[in-house]
Amino acid sequence: MENTAVFAGQGSKQLTERICANLGVPVGKNETITFSEGNTFVRILENVRGRDTFIVQTTVFPSNDNFMELLFYVDALKRASAKSVTAVIPYFSYAKGDKKDEPRVSIRARVCADALEAAGVDRVVTLDLHAPQIQGFFSVPVDNLMALPILADRIMEEGFDEFVVVSADAGFAKEAREYASYLQAPVAIANKMRVNHDDSAEVLGVLGSVEGMVAVIVDDFAISCRTLCGSAQELLDMGATAVYAAITHGVFTQAAMDLLEESKITKMFVTDTIETQPAVLSSKIEIVSVDGLLSEAIRRVVEGESLSAMFDWTARARFSSHHV
Repeated sequence: MENTAVFAGQGSKQLTERICANLGVPVGKNETITFSEGNTFVRILENVRGRDTFIVQTTVFPSNDNFMELLFYVDALKRASAKSVTAVIPYFSYAKGDKKDEPRVSIRARVCADALEAAGVDRVVTLDLHAPQIQGFFSVPVDNLMALPILADRIMEEGFDEFVVVSADAGFAKEAREYASYLQAPVAIANKMRVNHDDSAEVLGVLGSVEGMVAVIVDDFAISCRTLCGSAQELLDMGATAVYAAITHGVFTQAAMDLLEESKITKMFVTDTIETQPAVLSSKIEIVSVDGLLSEAIRRVVEGESLSAMFDWTARARFSSHHV
């Protein structure tokens, strides 16, 4: 790792510090300045010529500012003659814009992919893309890591006697089955319908048995928490003894936190892919860090090792996590 430099964007400073501590390298020296008219200026403050470089930047709160800053850092590193530039994007905020599902709309994720490649990125490392097919929007390698081992290990620490993994919706059913396989637990699927471009959906029912068991809802992200809280009530009505949740990306509003605080959810585990939420987090939320996962991915990229081997469930590989 001697010839490696890891830099932090404004959206992921704390996570980058933990990643660098795991790797045994100092956080790269850089600065971001926002001028009075809103323009962003970035600068690398150390020599990166011939080095493998990584810029860690989540792209939310604020989404557009953080994404533009990421583009500028990729460009700055390329122009500084870095050997390689990898964008580590813990949360890819435009991942929901992955298709043209109605007339005259932009495929926003594709625009973001094109912009990153135009800026000169050599590789992208991200986590639990809402639409995995976004990897196909890039011509450079994209590693879509999974928070599953981090969150699943934390769930196991609760020591539930009997529990069932519940997919937040049919779209997350495949991932929920992977959780269930990893945890050696049964699986159920919540059926929901989204009718508008807002952050909520109507829960229509749950497929599967949850009676007499702790229900653990899993999903890739949560915004309004209305669907989660509605699902929790539905699960309790079906005989679940308690409801927990494990979410990769917490894209929370204050209204969501107020709703969660009043809900029947006992506890929600959320990773630290987003550390700039404007909301004051509910007392029911526990942050579990993905620093071990991302630092291992960076190490493997530098040393030319397989990243897919990190998710061989038969090997039950573990990555150190920290409760933040």
